[in-house]
Amino acid sequence: MGSIMAWSPDVIWVLTQKLWWFLIVLGVLVSFHELGHFLAARWVGVRVLKFSLGFGPKLLGRQVGETEYLVSAVPLGGYVKLFGEDEAEALTPDEQRRSFAHQPLLRKMLIVAAGPGFNFLLAYLIFAGWLSTGAPLFVPTFKDLTPDIEAVLPGSPADLAGLKVGDRVLRVDEKDISTRSELLDAVSKSDGKALTLDIRRGDQVKTIVVTPGAAHVQENGKDMLSYHLGIEETPPVITAVMSGTPAMAAGFKDGDRVVAIEGQAIHTWSQMTGMVKESPNRPLHFQVDRDGRILTLTVTPSAEKAIVDGKPVEVGKIGISGPGRSVLRTSTPLLAAVDGLRATWGWTELTIVGIYKMIAGEISSKNIGGPLTIANISGEAAAQGMSNVVFLIAILSINLGVLNLLPIPILDGGHLLFFGIEAIQRKPLGERQREIAQQVGLLLLVGIMVFAFWNDIERLISR
Repeated sequence: MGSIMAWSPDVIWVLTQKLWWFLIVLGVLVSFHELGHFLAARWVGVRVLKFSLGFGPKLLGRQVGETEYLVSAVPLGGYVKLFGEDEAEALTPDEQRRSFAHQPLLRKMLIVAAGPGFNFLLAYLIFAGWLSTGAPLFVPTFKDLTPDIEAVLPGSPADLAGLKVGDRVLRVDEKDISTRSELLDAVSKSDGKALTLDIRRGDQVKTIVVTPGAAHVQENGKDMLSYHLGIEETPPVITAVMSGTPAMAAGFKDGDRVVAIEGQAIHTWSQMTGMVKESPNRPLHFQVDRDGRILTLTVTPSAEKAIVDGKPVEVGKIGISGPGRSVLRTSTPLLAAVDGLRATWGWTELTIVGIYKMIAGEISSKNIGGPLTIANISGEAAAQGMSNVVFLIAILSINLGVLNLLPIPILDGGHLLFFGIEAIQRKPLGERQREIAQQVGLLLLVGIMVFAFWNDIERLISR
């Protein structure tokens, strides 16, 4: 208690801000999820008794029509209470018509699925709106996030230590990692001290010691030290060739990896584009690796006007893209409606693959975060601008939608599983079977929440 009382006003202010943004983010997610259940129930004619944000004791409440709208004390979820969830509640024919339990199976499934469905809808609306402004949207695949080394800068600490393209970093100083951000975070916090990396190269696991290099960077007008290994660069891999460009005419294809230009070895995307920019209207001989074969292609960069250091100059371009392979950009607001679907599916697929790999043990379960983690990233997103908060809400909404569809009793996915069994055997599960399943589901859910909260505590202690 004494240590809490000793916190400075600045620390208390930061924590208050993070708590506030946590409540905002969680409130939006829960509201939209429960709104899905609510609207679906109203649409099919089921009476809604309560619509609550939060669990536990009622803080605020107001009766509007036949529904009581509540704000409850525990802000870690919410619920919609439907009339007739227990068949015994509905006695008269009119009551049965408004009862959830007496609805046809497809209607009950619609009401249950509408909650997660609205989470995906929220993410889609945010993504489509974001893209319609012309702003780029980050839509990664799982491969983009794994700690694989894709580029090694010549003469860098990584190069001198013997790290190679294709290595996957498994551990940093005996701590398991499973994402690229964990690796880069460990490097940035190293203070220039040597790091011990366990890497997988082919079928072998090797241990390599590397000392990060330091560089001065400007951050918020201040001169700061930044640490790097020389693996932060993007690889010179072509992911798209624009039609009608010099690259298309020269025979470049998606997936080509540039290994040399004019006999000079190429290791990074910026190294390649630098040479192209300096060579407008001058033929360049590229060597590219295409499916294991080395090909030589000759291309003449077109000259385009650009402003460099405030002066008009001509720069060379050949019409390829690469570093933005995880970035989606829409040319017109009309296409944003379609690309919003692509973005929603991309993030959904990433979430599903991540959960599968976590269950399979391919990535660490330490990546599971609880309310403290959500509060922290909510506060950090808010500090970077409202657009980051909106983006975070979209990502968390997809996570909430996917998690709720898991076939765990007590979650929406568990109810859908029960309904599926009912459809197959033409009768609902017995009351005792449902009770056991709900108890197992509750135990599993509480276990996951405790584990996530424990991960939160460990992250705070390790800072």
